[in-house]
Amino acid sequence: MTSPAAPARADAAPADYGVLRWLVLATFIVILNETIMVNAIPRLMVEFDVTARSAQWLSTAFMLTMATVIPITGWFLMRVTTRQAFTLAMVTFCAGTLIAGLAPFFWMLVAGRVVQAAGTAVMMPLLMTTIMKVVPDHDRGRVMGNVTLAISVAPAMGPAVSGGILAITSWRGLFFVVLPIAAAIAVVSLRRLPDVGEPSAGRVDVLSVVLAGLGFGSLVYGLSGLGESSGGSVPAELPAVLGLVVVGLFVWRQLRLQRTAEPLLDLRVLQVRTYTVSIALMAVAFMAMLAAMILLPLYLQEVRGLSPLMTGLVVAPGGIMMGLLGPQVGKAFDRVGSRPLVVPGAVGMVVALGGLTMIGETTPVAAVVGIHVLLMISLAGIFTPVFTLGLGALPMHLYSHGSSLLGTTQQVAGAIGTAVSITILSSRAATLAEGGASEAAAMVGGLQWAFGLGAVIALAVVGLALMLPRRTPDTESTEQATDSDAPVPAP
Repeated sequence: MTSPAAPARADAAPADYGVLRWLVLATFIVILNETIMVNAIPRLMVEFDVTARSAQWLSTAFMLTMATVIPITGWFLMRVTTRQAFTLAMVTFCAGTLIAGLAPFFWMLVAGRVVQAAGTAVMMPLLMTTIMKVVPDHDRGRVMGNVTLAISVAPAMGPAVSGGILAITSWRGLFFVVLPIAAAIAVVSLRRLPDVGEPSAGRVDVLSVVLAGLGFGSLVYGLSGLGESSGGSVPAELPAVLGLVVVGLFVWRQLRLQRTAEPLLDLRVLQVRTYTVSIALMAVAFMAMLAAMILLPLYLQEVRGLSPLMTGLVVAPGGIMMGLLGPQVGKAFDRVGSRPLVVPGAVGMVVALGGLTMIGETTPVAAVVGIHVLLMISLAGIFTPVFTLGLGALPMHLYSHGSSLLGTTQQVAGAIGTAVSITILSSRAATLAEGGASEAAAMVGGLQWAFGLGAVIALAVVGLALMLPRRTPDTESTEQATDSDAPVPAP
């Protein structure tokens, strides 16, 4: 059956790219909020009297919500127009931003972040699916390199942007500065945003939605409590194990629906080896990146005593370099393929995270800047080729499900990396403090262990990078393979 978006794909003239400009702009502003709270965490811990373990839920809850909602977007984006999906995403995001900005207590702030994330979750798959529909194969590297600005650079720039805002206003400014910008982008974009493709009929499987939310939520909640020395009646391992079981049920449900009806998340994308390797690599890389981005501001502010503004300035060069390199990496991918970019990037990631394990109470800030720049440059060499290669290996009718599964896996991995890193930091710091170490020394010891975990995780990125093909394989054979196992419509 011919995809309804096929005409747009076949006529992928430069004029078609206009739709991407508005989606990229909106995606940048909403994904920026994924890490914009990082610099405010020390201040919020004092104002709301919460621990670092509780405060990290401002980031973890955001990522977890995205991981819960994104699986639905594979189905959702096939049922609504581009403008309808964009409108829902931006209205939801703006509503969450307003709730968070007005929050009188901590858990209402977390609730606002959850609503924000629900809107953000629609934007990234919408952008990725649209790219695959309107951009021809030979130009995807260049276009994806520019789009990297929204997908990868926005989270990297979050701490720098928040540092500047916190220097002139309170943490509420993080929301009241973003809100009018997001609203203006939504209004202007809707005047010019065309629809791409045609929606089709279908219904959502409610049980799959429940299983996804319960499974991923329990998993990350349990992981966030590992190593906690509180005397709670429920051990942290219990919700983590429950989460794994429910996620397994979710997978089983999708496999069953593939045979009898339409799944919420079509797992046939995992039959394509290049896509499977790419999604695993992205998950591991994002896990290590988010862990480092959460830990570094804690080191700079709580150990070195830097202000939020100075913290933002320290991490800004890395984010800027990543943004500048994105388009160049995309062009290089079109010329030389993936391995000459991804393998050196993976090695550089290991070296950078290894360097962060050696930070101390007197490490020169310039050295920290250099290590962070190396990390961001390395990630720039990874993200654009892997995004392009993985999604490009899929047949067109699986684009929306492929982008949804990629986003889901990425967010869950980031949430797990953040939760486990904070757990290791807290546990190691507590052990050192009990042994007589000063508060700063205990914090440094905890950070070194947490960064060490990131370096170990990054070793897996190197191994996965060596498994990638140089070029996107011909998708004709995968189109036939997945079509042969097409679901039978439910009566």
